[in-house]
Amino acid sequence: MPYIHGFLAAVPSANRTAFVDHATRAAALFREAGAIAVRECWEEDVPDGEVTSFPLAVKRKEGEAVVFSWIEWPDRETADACFAAMERGDDPRWAEMSEMPFDGKRMIWGGFTPVVEA
Repeated sequence: MPYIHGFLAAVPSANRTAFVDHATRAAALFREAGAIAVRECWEEDVPDGEVTSFPLAVKRKEGEAVVFSWIEWPDRETADACFAAMERGDDPRWAEMSEMPFDGKRMIWGGFTPVVEA
């Protein structure tokens, strides 16, 4: 069964090119590790909310954009193996990418099992 990692972050709009470059390099490494697909999506129509919203979730500041991303894996085992290898430092290319072009402390992420695919 496929497994999905989802991410939500606030990225300074001035860092869009740096973010795309960073995400492109990371996507290649995720694909090498077995990811089926990697999607990085830049805010286009993301309204502010009063109780909940994407901007509230990441504490978006003036001059930032919300980025919504996901990685599709063939299964959780493949995803877990990738992230364990990252943490162990098995591939030095991950360490070269340790400086992110956004505040990683405000990034939200989690793993999901699809329940509907259409």
